[in-house]
Amino acid sequence: MAELDIGEVARRSGVPVSTLRFYEEKGLIASTGRRGLRRQFDPGVLERLALIALGRTAGFSLDEIARMFAPDGQPRIDRQMLVAKAEELDATIRKLSVLRESLRHAASCPAPSHMECPTFRRILRAAESGAIGASRKTGPQPP
Repeated sequence: MAELDIGEVARRSGVPVSTLRFYEEKGLIASTGRRGLRRQFDPGVLERLALIALGRTAGFSLDEIARMFAPDGQPRIDRQMLVAKAEELDATIRKLSVLRESLRHAASCPAPSHMECPTFRRILRAAESGAIGASRKTGPQPP
């Protein structure tokens, strides 16, 4: 298969040219040279970009993703890193599920005022402690 110029890589991958240049600067991808002013890439770059996109979607940083490739460019994915990320996602899903149910309760709560509702007061205490919602710099954090 013939080499692809940067515009073709952008079109096929859906990754903007500016991002491709940034990924090349970070060492995530490598061009094979230039044809005129346009960078050229091996067609295998499309698979590599798909792996990068998958890593980004999973919440890995670009530095973490860079460590997932061996010096020869082949994937070298640390399985423990994947397990840790899956556990982090599980924790996020649990927090978001509690938050979703809390919002549903607040929307349909029969109490005259949310502040009079025991369930809503428990939700507030959980939010105050950091058990639901955004992470806090101080106070107890969930396990």
